[in-house]
Amino acid sequence: MASSPGEYGFGDVDLPAPGPRQVVVDVVASALNHLDLWLRAGMPAPKALPIVPGCDGAGVVAALGPGPTRWQVGDEVVINPSFACGHCPDCVADRSVFCPEFGIMGEHRWGAHGRSVVVGEANLVARPAGRTWEEAGAYGLCGLTAYRMLRRARLRTGETLLVIGAGGGVATAALVLGQRMGARVFATSRHPAKRARAVALGALDAFASDAKVPVKADVVVDSAGGATWATAMSALRPGGRLVICGGTGGSKVELNLPRLFFGQYEVIGSTLGTFAEFEQLTALVTGGLPVVVDSVYPLAEYPAALDRLAAGDQFGKVVLLHR
Repeated sequence: MASSPGEYGFGDVDLPAPGPRQVVVDVVASALNHLDLWLRAGMPAPKALPIVPGCDGAGVVAALGPGPTRWQVGDEVVINPSFACGHCPDCVADRSVFCPEFGIMGEHRWGAHGRSVVVGEANLVARPAGRTWEEAGAYGLCGLTAYRMLRRARLRTGETLLVIGAGGGVATAALVLGQRMGARVFATSRHPAKRARAVALGALDAFASDAKVPVKADVVVDSAGGATWATAMSALRPGGRLVICGGTGGSKVELNLPRLFFGQYEVIGSTLGTFAEFEQLTALVTGGLPVVVDSVYPLAEYPAALDRLAAGDQFGKVVLLHR
């Protein structure tokens, strides 16, 4: 799958040979993310073309570059979508999000929406036992982002968590992760069907996005920003923590500083996660953490899958099967 701003098209491109401590993975399943939509629109514009999109992927190790020791040909793996060198001081200290080489698969390097992809050995974990290829290919980007958000927000057992925008990938992952962490989870959505689905997944209640939220939360997770900022801030209890990872609803917001400091609020920015956090998330998936899949398309129906995501009707992840 080759990409250029404004359009996607199928084509043959030469796969780079794996370098030192790199691995070739033949992709079995991958998933769509909003980054695939932004890349199509040239936001951000790729530094070079062609580029292969796709932040999420799972598959089978097909070849090894010089030096790797952790994997063998035939191993079934899931790809950590956050790239880092794996050996600098920040990576060794489990701070890979600050690695000078940090980037996102499918944006800064070729992604998983092709037959194969080359990744660093540190970016792989074993495919969770007992989970389908669709689930394995779906939890990476949004699950890792939500997991780090809740860790950075210091969510504790018994606290109240409000998830803004149920149905989106990060929001859905935060909903199930918050329950696993012992929180009382509530959600918002514009769509009645998505609110009902959130409750079916274990949320105690779900509220319309344009209505006043009738609960006060210790932690609010917002992956949209912009239009949802006021709702998120107003839902915080004194001393509450708002953690945000995206700006699909708008990148600029207004912040009332007296309200911020008199309320003792915290506003926390977060994105993706570390190698250790990805392994911890994978252990939760292995242990039965739900991975919510909205729909599954063959790779050949990529345009239809992208239309599904662009329409905003999905609840959970839109997945592609490559074989």
